[in-house]
Amino acid sequence: MKVTTDCWAPEWERIEEKVLRQHQLTRLQETLKQATKSPFYREKFRQAGLSFPKISHLEEIQQLPFTEKEDLRQSYPFGLVTVPLEKLVRLHASSGTTGKSTLIFHTKKDIDTWASLVARCLYMVGARPGDIFQNMMTYGLFTGGLGLHYGAEKIGLLVVPSGSGNTQKQIEFFRDIGTTLIHITPSYCLHLAQVVAEMELLPERDLKLRLAIMGAEPYSEATRKKLEKALNIKVYNCYGLSEMNGPGVAFECPFQHGLHLWEDHFFPEIIDPETGRVLPEGEEGELVLTTLQREGMPLIRYRTRDLTRFIRGICRCGRIHRRIERIKGRSDDMFIVKGVNIFPSQIETVLMEIPEVDANFLIIIDRKEGLDLLTVQVEIKQEYFRGDLQSLREIQEKIREKLKNTIIVNPMVELVEPGTIPPSTGKAKRVIDNRRL
Repeated sequence: MKVTTDCWAPEWERIEEKVLRQHQLTRLQETLKQATKSPFYREKFRQAGLSFPKISHLEEIQQLPFTEKEDLRQSYPFGLVTVPLEKLVRLHASSGTTGKSTLIFHTKKDIDTWASLVARCLYMVGARPGDIFQNMMTYGLFTGGLGLHYGAEKIGLLVVPSGSGNTQKQIEFFRDIGTTLIHITPSYCLHLAQVVAEMELLPERDLKLRLAIMGAEPYSEATRKKLEKALNIKVYNCYGLSEMNGPGVAFECPFQHGLHLWEDHFFPEIIDPETGRVLPEGEEGELVLTTLQREGMPLIRYRTRDLTRFIRGICRCGRIHRRIERIKGRSDDMFIVKGVNIFPSQIETVLMEIPEVDANFLIIIDRKEGLDLLTVQVEIKQEYFRGDLQSLREIQEKIREKLKNTIIVNPMVELVEPGTIPPSTGKAKRVIDNRRL
């Protein structure tokens, strides 16, 4: 099949499924051949009794061992690289907060492929030449900023690499140059919307924003609706991780019913995070990804730790690439209180549906006399602090009851004024677990 070089072309997005599966098989075979050029995978496959893994059907990928984040740390720095050093042009890295940073290396071809994939995503939701794209993500070793930057330029957008923070200056740019698209974390966008309101700006009158691309942290549908209303924009969910390039692994289409995971670039599986067993279509589990287009550092069956499920059926937009639900959270983000498994996203969903709640919240877990104590600090809109004490108590009790009904555990709820909890310009830190200190 002849495919155009512009990766957002319909030939790729609406490719026949049988042709796509054959493409995946061919690319998987080539990827395995490339992977064995790295010291890590030669040893990994040898230990699994596979001198050179041969795949004749896609289902046979389940015979291959998983790759874990710890494997990347132990192979630091060049153990997974499959090309000569002189062919590498870019390095990205994780924060390394729990150990050595995980390094991801790219060739020029990898960077070009990544940019085309991001361009496909942006074009799908309506980004066009003439749009002004303000990139409010962190630049540097973090992949979010540069990933969207290159994809936006490939389409022909005017890119403003503003980075994160300095909210007043960001809004000044909105007004002065007429920014139409932004790329931002959900938590920072909540703060941004709060500042816009404090400045008494009306988005439909004073701003030209129409689209926001959000990623880097899980967020709920309630948060999306809150932001769409506050800023008079459409909010699209973007999924990615540095090990798979970065943003652009999966993206919402205009119908906003799940994220299309680009299966011509990645082979996805959903597994039981406890047993590693591949789950039937539609069951929730951990997303596992294999790169199909990576030249410098291919990864085989990489465990993302992100929890989601495949959405059955073909999307109304006509794209046949399978969709995943928005990420529920990471399997290692889950915390346990009084024997109950809780995800921060569950608490966020409840809070963002309560009209009195403002932009930010914080989950604090303590242990006293052997018992777990869960406290949720919640910012309440300023006008409610001007009311009487009884009204505040009623709001507090409403929040506590709604949270208890969702997470089973009975939390303490502490109401605070807007701006009390410091806003995050990068990934939000929602949980402080003092039991680990």
